[in-house]
Amino acid sequence: MAEFGVYEAKTHLTKLLALVEKGEEVTITRHGVPVARLVPYRERERRLTPQEAAEKLLEFRKKHPLKGITTRELIDAGRKR
Repeated sequence: MAEFGVYEAKTHLTKLLALVEKGEEVTITRHGVPVARLVPYRERERRLTPQEAAEKLLEFRKKHPLKGITTRELIDAGRKR
């Protein structure tokens, strides 16, 4: 991962964008402290509708039974951590 100070990043933005287009990540620092990252752009996956999300959860539950454990027990166990 390349690292550039704010002034250098400002003056050489085209160079930094070329690096990012090649897949590299660039960290921008101020006085040696990271303040930003330039990363290659990726299209986000389409969000599921609530109906699609519910269907996926039901599919998951069919394949992964709780074997006698209730949802409440899982929630309580998660809170203890």
